[in-house]
Amino acid sequence: MEKIGLLAGAGHLPIECARAAKDLNIDLYAIALLAETEEALKEVAPHYAAISIGQLDRLIAYLKENDIKKVTMIGKVTKELLFNGKVQPDARMLGIIMNLPDRSDDTIMLAFVKELAKEGIAAADQTALIKALMPAKGVLTKRKPTDSERADMELGYKMAKELGRLDVGQTVVVKDLAVMALEAIEGTDACIKRGGALAKDGATVVKVAKPAQDNRFDVPTVGEETIRSMIEVGAAVLAIEAGATLLVDREKVLALADNNGITIAAI
Repeated sequence: MEKIGLLAGAGHLPIECARAAKDLNIDLYAIALLAETEEALKEVAPHYAAISIGQLDRLIAYLKENDIKKVTMIGKVTKELLFNGKVQPDARMLGIIMNLPDRSDDTIMLAFVKELAKEGIAAADQTALIKALMPAKGVLTKRKPTDSERADMELGYKMAKELGRLDVGQTVVVKDLAVMALEAIEGTDACIKRGGALAKDGATVVKVAKPAQDNRFDVPTVGEETIRSMIEVGAAVLAIEAGATLLVDREKVLALADNNGITIAAI
């Protein structure tokens, strides 16, 4: 039986991944990296441990003790953790952070992946077990976008791709062909709330993969919290990149969107 380590951040996606691994007869070792990692993961994964993302030596020791040579990194782990003091890095993690040429998302994650590789542990494609969560092109909700919203979607897509090329973020908020907000270190939900507050109502949110997306980490993901953030500020449309964005809890997300008059489209 194949063994895989699941390095689990926040959100429901690690649970989806654990269920998929079970269906594929994969022996999954789930490691909760954050206090915010969902408790329900314990019930789904056959093996479970809680090890802080900052405790790199302990994390690697656990993987090696269990003869795990491949891991998948799933769930939200925002880089603001490096700056807000919530995670205390051990000497090994601190050494990686201090030697980074910059602190962009890809630079941080590639350094982490490289450190695992030194120990014979490979990072796998995040989507390998859960490709079914990536919607194909089309409108997913009952409400269709208006012509003006389609124009905002097109502009948002171009802007989000450029933002991703710069390795800054993946999300853009647009209204009436004007950019309201660009995602940076604050994350998608905070970007939606900031841009939506400026737009007042009717904003379009666009989230895409980076042009040079590395599927081992940071694959764009949306879920219930994304829609709840949109509801809070009266945003009207969520556009995601077809075949490249993970939609978690699809039935719940679409029901929540339909009940609040929100359009979701894969473009």
